Amino acid sequence: MQDFTVLPRQAVPARREDIRFLLYASLLVLDVLAVVGAFELGLLVRYGTFYWYSAMDVVVVTLPIYILAAANNGAYSIEALHRTRVGILRSASALAFAFASFLFISYYFHLLRFEPRSVTSIGMMGSFVLLIVLRLLLACVIKFTVGHQLTADVILMDDVSITVPPHYHVIDMTKADLHPNIQDPMMLDRLARHIRRADRVIVACRPEKKREWAMLLKGVGIHGEIISNEFDEVGAIGIGAFDGHSTLIVAAGPLSTRNRIIKRCFDLAFAIPALLVLLPIFVLTALVIKCDSRGPIFFRQQRVGRGNALFEVFKFRSMRVEQSDASGTVSASRDDVRITRVGRVIRATSIDELPQLLNVLFGSMSIVGPRPHALGSLAGQQLFWEVDERYWHRHALKPGITGLAQVRGFRGATHERSDLTRRLQADLEYIIGWSVLRDFAILISTVRVVVHRNAF
Repeated sequence: MQDFTVLPRQAVPARREDIRFLLYASLLVLDVLAVVGAFELGLLVRYGTFYWYSAMDVVVVTLPIYILAAANNGAYSIEALHRTRVGILRSASALAFAFASFLFISYYFHLLRFEPRSVTSIGMMGSFVLLIVLRLLLACVIKFTVGHQLTADVILMDDVSITVPPHYHVIDMTKADLHPNIQDPMMLDRLARHIRRADRVIVACRPEKKREWAMLLKGVGIHGEIISNEFDEVGAIGIGAFDGHSTLIVAAGPLSTRNRIIKRCFDLAFAIPALLVLLPIFVLTALVIKCDSRGPIFFRQQRVGRGNALFEVFKFRSMRVEQSDASGTVSASRDDVRITRVGRVIRATSIDELPQLLNVLFGSMSIVGPRPHALGSLAGQQLFWEVDERYWHRHALKPGITGLAQVRGFRGATHERSDLTRRLQADLEYIIGWSVLRDFAILISTVRVVVHRNAF
């Protein structure tokens, strides 16, 4: 006979739906204030007072379009609350769409025929600035008030023990008299009472119980997951299928075809004008290299490129030919005797890297990406891939002239293992979170580190 006793359930934190709804509403209000405030600022600049002039018709038309677009692309979502950058990008794109729609409408209905363009220009530009500022301020408020409590996450421990972060609620299945048995309706009722206020349920159990838990979680109506340590070794990133069999997805191209086209257009849009503008510097550098020491103008070296394929990188020669290190085993040092007088200057100013614009033009490199390394590069006394096997993962994208690691100051010789791991972590972060806006931001930030204390 089945046990119909309902045990007292352990206290599970209430669902955070009310908190999230309040935060979504706060985001919406702040976005509206950003647009209205920016256009009021435009009116103040133009007329010297705050007032509802007919120029505010822009706001009346734009706001409904913006709110619908922002709601549709996830600007008001848990991810937007967790990741401020994502929320800003989504809301900014929705705002750009709304303004573009207004301009299209105004062209046909002549809404701006008698309106000062200055008010509209200040309002549109100011809307983006205020939107970003207000969302950043709200993110700070969330961090110091709500923190990790945006969702109620529950860990079910079924005869195993793992380390759990403090903001997760843990239920010991043995103490709660719970077990994964879909033939026991009363047990299912007890489990439902334990987790009914949870937003996410994670089960830690033995391998032989995973199928039972999978069947059970499919009916609880809550986002459910099962910890699978055996997948850690292969780094699975998803589940696929082949001929009726499930497969573990362990690799995927980081960029879609569309994004690869966008990135390539970005590269060419920068590389071609840069080559034309920098042509006098190319000629002058070539002349002084020839006058300073015997040998070719360019130094060519095989580096590891996209897909771990080798390619030949171009640099202005900065070392004496007879002492050049083709394998890259010996990193340049501050007082390296191999470096010529001209070489010391062009290395310190990063001019020696400029010929890599040719690599970008030919398609073997990108403007922004993980820096390419020579096969013989060492971190301490170990080859790069011997230090961390994830090293090969960084080649999922084309190598770049500059990258996230470089703008963070991780450049120069790799004397210690940590010198490589810091760069590797930045490279992998860049690959996972690529966007054309991030490429542009890194390119702008590169200006600050062109002359760098580790550039020698």
